[in-house]
Amino acid sequence: MQLLDVEQLDLDLFRGQQMPSVLPRVFGGQAAAQALVAASRTVDPAYVVHSLHSYFLQPGDTEAPTVFDVDNLRDGRSFATRRVVARQHGRPIYAMTANFQRAEEGFDHAEPMPEAISPEDAIDARAASRALDPDRDSAMDSEWDVVDFRYVGNSADGLLPPEDAATARQRFWLRVSSKLPDDPFWHVAAFTYLSDMTLMGAALAPHGVRMGGPEMLIASLDHSIWFHRPFRADEWWLYDQVSPSASGGRGLVLAKVYTQDGTLVATVAQEALLRRRTPSEGSP
Repeated sequence: MQLLDVEQLDLDLFRGQQMPSVLPRVFGGQAAAQALVAASRTVDPAYVVHSLHSYFLQPGDTEAPTVFDVDNLRDGRSFATRRVVARQHGRPIYAMTANFQRAEEGFDHAEPMPEAISPEDAIDARAASRALDPDRDSAMDSEWDVVDFRYVGNSADGLLPPEDAATARQRFWLRVSSKLPDDPFWHVAAFTYLSDMTLMGAALAPHGVRMGGPEMLIASLDHSIWFHRPFRADEWWLYDQVSPSASGGRGLVLAKVYTQDGTLVATVAQEALLRRRTPSEGSP
């Protein structure tokens, strides 16, 4: 949790640290999770985050700390709203609006979990990547040792049920690889970090391109999460991802998140830049 925690510098002002990284820019899930932690530190603990909406503005520097400036937009009887701007070197790199709610009773329904093999029967994505690319930089594997990935399948590889193969779809089981504290706050923060992983694979599946391939430039543009029910991020959850559209150099992915017992616990939406790389390609 050291990476996700933030240091308070002043009223509504926080600083997040960087861990050693081989990535060319700050991972988007890290910026989102740290911003959410900063926002939560300014809200009465009786309020729990139920949604966040964010934009990735500039590539972040992996060797510089990030400052999070929190703006109190509302403290109501039922809801509280915060806006967070993350800055490095004096420029904004990420912006978030997060909404918090006091617990209350209400209507309750949810879509059922789709058919999926168990995490134990799914493919160890990290081991599969090493087998596919034996010369893969081992430092990249250690970058993601905080998460366990199990690949279920996508709409192009024949691993999903036939009724799901007609859409741009992908499924993963994920979990934080180490035990987290029981405090639900850290499970929300850790899930926010992991929620930026794997999504664009659903948009790429119909086009025969894989994430991480040298021919693609991929950069998250915006990211939203709706938290429906509490769950543990260190226990397996199914990431059921569908891409309804890709056009204009962008891809949109909508995802539902289920615990192993079939409970729908969150919904995620992300749009990203999907561009075939050229030799002169720079930052988006």
